[in-house]
This record gives sequence, C-alpha cells and structure tokens, in this order.
Amino acid sequence: MNTNKALFTSLNVGTLTLPNRIIMAPLTRCRADADHVPTDIMAEYYSQRASAGLLIAEATMVMEGNSAFWREPGIYSDAQVRGWLKVTDAVHAKGGRIFLQLWHGGRAVHPLLNKGRQPVAPSPLAIENDEVHTPEGKKPYVIPRELRDDEIPGIIAGFRKAAENAKAAGFDGVEVHGANGYLLDEFLRDGANKRTGPYGGPIQHRARLLLEVTDEVISVWGAGRVGVRISPLNSYNSMIDSDPVSLTSHVAGELAKRGVAYLHMMRSDFFGIQKGDVMTPARAAFPGVLIGNMGYTPAEAESAVASLSIEAVAFGHHFISNPDLVERVKAGVALVEPDAATFYSPGPKGYVDYPTMASV
Repeated sequence: MNTNKALFTSLNVGTLTLPNRIIMAPLTRCRADADHVPTDIMAEYYSQRASAGLLIAEATMVMEGNSAFWREPGIYSDAQVRGWLKVTDAVHAKGGRIFLQLWHGGRAVHPLLNKGRQPVAPSPLAIENDEVHTPEGKKPYVIPRELRDDEIPGIIAGFRKAAENAKAAGFDGVEVHGANGYLLDEFLRDGANKRTGPYGGPIQHRARLLLEVTDEVISVWGAGRVGVRISPLNSYNSMIDSDPVSLTSHVAGELAKRGVAYLHMMRSDFFGIQKGDVMTPARAAFPGVLIGNMGYTPAEAESAVASLSIEAVAFGHHFISNPDLVERVKAGVALVEPDAATFYSPGPKGYVDYPTMASV
C-alpha cells in the first residue's frame, strides 16, 4: 500500500505551483552536439520525465570556452537557445515544469576541451587525484589561472546573459549552480579559495560571488523563479571547507533575505569523506522552500517532507532509469537501477530507452 501522501501534495515554489514534491535533480548526460547545442533526443529525455514536480535541467555552460564534459549543453548562443526551446516545448506539452541550471566549470574545465584555453578559478589550485575525459583520452586536471578581481564582473555578466537566454528558451526559471566544486563553489569553500581581498578570506567574502550572481539572475527573472544549489560537504572535485556549518548558515540566511524560490541542498558527500549535518542549519536559516538531495529513498523522502524538515526531495540517478519515477513511487513499486556505463555515452542507450511501468 502506498503511504507517500506528503510527497503528492502541491507545493508553491516562488511564483510556481508544483503538483508534487518529487524533483528531478540536474544530471549531466553529455548528449548535446559538438557545438554544445541541445539535441532532439534531449527533448525526448526530458519530456519522458515531465511528471516530476519540477525538472531541473543539467549543468549548462553560461559562457563559451568553459567545457568540462565535452558534450554538455550551453546557453550562450542563438543555436543553443533554439535547441533548448525544443526541450521546454516538449516538457510543457506533457504538462511539466522545467528550470535550467546555470553553470561555470571553473577549474574543472580542461584546455583540450576548449582550444587550449587555461581554466580559471579563485586560486591556482588544480583538482587532485582525478582525471577528465578528453579527445586524447583521460588526462589530469591542470592548474587554473587565478581570476583577477577586475575580471569578476565579466563572470557575473555571463550569468546574466545566460539567464536572459534561458528565458528566451522557454524555461520556467533557473537554478544557480553553487555546488560540486565548480566555479561558484570554488569561491565559497576555503579549501579551493586561498585569495585575499573582496572575494577571499572570511565566509562573507567567499560567498560574495555566488550572491552577486544570484542578485544579477534575480534582476532578470525575479526571485520567485530563481533557485540556488549548494553542497557544503561534498568532496567531489577535491573540495573541502573548514567550517561547512557556518558556511551553510551564512549562505542560507543571505538567500532567505533575497526570497529565492528555493534552496537546493546536497546533504552529504559523494565519497563519504566529509561528515556532518548541514540540513539542520540550512533549515534554521532558510524558512522558504528547502529541497533535499543525495541518497533519499522514497520512504525517507516521505518522512522528511511530512515532518516539515524539508519541502521537497530531488532524486538523481533513479530518475535516469525510471522515467515515470513519480508514478512508481505513488504505486509503491520497486525502482529500476541505472546502467552507470551509459551515464555519459552518446546515443539513446541508457538515455531514452528505459521502460515505464505501463510499457512493461
């Protein structure tokens, strides 16, 4: 018998009303073309999952020359806007709602993916003990160039233009990607940010870029159509912070002042290296819509939402292999596990060929 009642109540997220509280987390899948233009198969993929309360589309480059995954999409060219418009039209035709995640790869970018261009970051510190897929095979990450303070307005302007393009592409809103060791997260956490001056040192300075980007995106969309994602504990991409709880409290409090549509919290560490509770301080500082992510089972998600500790749950890898995840959770049936070998491979296999309950 299904007991997931709280997950299937409606939810006001900013100026949008969601029919349920099961969110599709942003998932990089590398199905764009060589010019980072969204493809027709991406429209099929997202429309298959349109029953989610909200789809958050994958990390999308806000500026040219910052590829970290080879075939990830962008939102800086007219062709990309047209490609994404096919996606949003397909989702809306199924009655869905979709936000675009705005992203700058920072030091995770590789020269071999960007015509030799050196990546940029808050400090000249490379991602350690990991490799990136390139046209020449797996390669270690390179030492990035430290951004000058006078270059940072250009980064902020890039996010603003991307936000404008996302609106032209028919999205219902945008999510600012401040997680997982990419540029905005690199500024946030002191393991990657060793600079001094207005964007380094104390938490208030390290959070400045994320908040300035968020303010600029709000000026385009309005706060009610802007979400923010952070991952204070996740060690992915060589990330660490000396005080993730205080960092969470500060960022959550500042976002609360701005009235953003939601705060999307990655509650733990992919690798289990960094431990702690960042959800409690996030809840204390952020009275708005708090979305939990990372490792929730449907039963745990139901309990968390019912207890009001969070308002919704974002599911990641299970949305890959269960296009009708919402219906499966509602029916109380087992979920299909995804094929990790096809997460980033080209073509339809492991992308649009997972069956629904109805088709089985």
